[in-house]
Amino acid sequence: MTKTLQRLAEFKILFYRLFLAYVAFSISRILFLYYNLDVIEVTSFSQGLYLCYLGLRFDTTSIVYLSSLFIFLSILPGSFVLEKNYQKGVKGLYFFGLLIGVGLNFVDMAYYRYNLMRLNAGLFESIENESNKTTLLFHFLSTYFYLLVLFILLFIAWNYFYDKAPLVPQKIKQKKAYYIESTFFFLFVVVACIGGVRGGKFLNATRPIATIHAMEKIKNPQHADILLNTPFSIFRTLGKTEIQPTNKYTPAQVKAATQPFKQYVKTTRDSLAPNIVLFIIESFGKEYWGAFNEQTQIPNYVSYTPFLDSLGKHSLRFTNFFANGRKSNHAMPSILAGIPSFKTPYTTSPYVLQPVESALSILNEKKYDTSFFHGAPNGSMGLLGFSSVLGYDHYYGKDEYGNEEDFDGYWGIWDEPFLGYVKTVLDQKQAPFFSTIFTVTSHEPYIIPEKYQGKFPKGNIPMHQCVGYTDYAIQQFFKQAKEEPWFEDTIFLFTADHSNQSDYAEYEKPINRFANSFMIYSPKGQFQGVNEQLSQHIDIYPTIVDLVGYEQPFRSWGQSLLSPPVQDPYVVDFFGENYFIMDDEHIIISDGEQILGMYKEKDRGLKNNLKDQNLSAMNALNEKLNLFIQDYMNRITSGSLLQRND
Repeated sequence: MTKTLQRLAEFKILFYRLFLAYVAFSISRILFLYYNLDVIEVTSFSQGLYLCYLGLRFDTTSIVYLSSLFIFLSILPGSFVLEKNYQKGVKGLYFFGLLIGVGLNFVDMAYYRYNLMRLNAGLFESIENESNKTTLLFHFLSTYFYLLVLFILLFIAWNYFYDKAPLVPQKIKQKKAYYIESTFFFLFVVVACIGGVRGGKFLNATRPIATIHAMEKIKNPQHADILLNTPFSIFRTLGKTEIQPTNKYTPAQVKAATQPFKQYVKTTRDSLAPNIVLFIIESFGKEYWGAFNEQTQIPNYVSYTPFLDSLGKHSLRFTNFFANGRKSNHAMPSILAGIPSFKTPYTTSPYVLQPVESALSILNEKKYDTSFFHGAPNGSMGLLGFSSVLGYDHYYGKDEYGNEEDFDGYWGIWDEPFLGYVKTVLDQKQAPFFSTIFTVTSHEPYIIPEKYQGKFPKGNIPMHQCVGYTDYAIQQFFKQAKEEPWFEDTIFLFTADHSNQSDYAEYEKPINRFANSFMIYSPKGQFQGVNEQLSQHIDIYPTIVDLVGYEQPFRSWGQSLLSPPVQDPYVVDFFGENYFIMDDEHIIISDGEQILGMYKEKDRGLKNNLKDQNLSAMNALNEKLNLFIQDYMNRITSGSLLQRND
């Protein structure tokens, strides 16, 4: 007589329940892809299906992590595991972990397009300083209510099919055979879980799979975000910093390649101590500025910045300019201190409090009055704290503004009244002064004051109306400021922290999602024309230093855009899980060690990977990236962000 395995039913049902988890993760991946097809190019249904299949490997890791306690309690020996109340408790643990994981995938369906990377542990660092988390949460839920509905429907179906396979209580008939069987059952499941965490590999995998493994069978770096899932991304970045010292190259090699110190001689400009006002315009990517799209040849292009376009005719515009990050707290260190942010943002790293040579340290040395204006609640995004690290004399936020009636209900004071307040404060400043103005309105949830409803073109995406409003707010600031004595002696700089919603395919390309603008305006007409030199946020700091006539050497990876280049122009940045570096000819995608792709500079959609051609230019450009990364990591970790420390 053949003996029946006593725990076979438990074994089958355990794997049935885990199979349901795979189904839920797969559905969330398909929805993620569906809602982001405009920013992640998938050429065919079969390609999308293949990418979803590859993603099962990463789902396994997340499912094991999220349901580990459920799995452990399900494989314990004893008849009590089949009891009704015990099974209710196990079910609760099952859904508690896995629903959080799938829920995070649903959040990323909406949030991904704003950062072009899966959410990671940096999410918590980005919002920890926000005082209106509850308001933002309810706004997110109301805006993306359809995702909430889909999530609830998925849970209902998931729960239904879970209950379709209940375990029936039974007694242990042969104890010795039962516990021997349980031992094998336990060991098999544990080994399977270990294999799952390692990506299905045992012999050649010494540790759990990481995000870089998503690139093993694909060529387009953006496709890695389809393979990954959000809980996996968070697990792999939680409590970690990617800022680590390296010593692959000698100090002499690094210094020769990166030229981390700059020095500029005095120029013949009218004033060696001009006032400087720097506008960092929230989410104002290059796409919206007509003055920066005259040569892009986008069919039926529409500009939403009439005032800034008119100002651009009398300004110096840098039309091949890029941001060094995708978030607001990435922009401040890159623009003002020339420190880009990679996987671990500098402002949330353990090294953020160290002394830093920056535009502020040099301007303070030259006895400038320095001030930072941001209409958000004080402390939002950590900007107040970092302004103190940089050494601003004054910080003016929502608290200093002092009028709640002008609060937009989400992020801060409406741009128009806050810029009016900025102008009033500047009227009291003694020259020379340097002021940074970080606007807030041109941002999700894409609302403008009620009194201006219908005044600005709504365009094709919600962002367009906000762009029109902020452009108008800046126009009103200039209308009032030009009547003041300080205006004529002031140089105005304009850039944005990052881009936002996109209406044109040209700006949906992975590299062009970083496309930004930089403009210099002087009422005296000193700076005019168009400069097409490849440039980036980290070039603004040395440009400011050059503007004020500082003659001493200073630390800077960037270079002044007002003097002849001292090194070949390039852009370095980070998206998804990889670095990219671009010069006038090529783009390299790298994980910091391996080259993942090489493309022509014009191929900003990353469609034609030239990696297999083994071009000599590929290795040279990749080495330049690696040298930059080494200098970046070593200077930050060793506290060498001051020129005098070298």
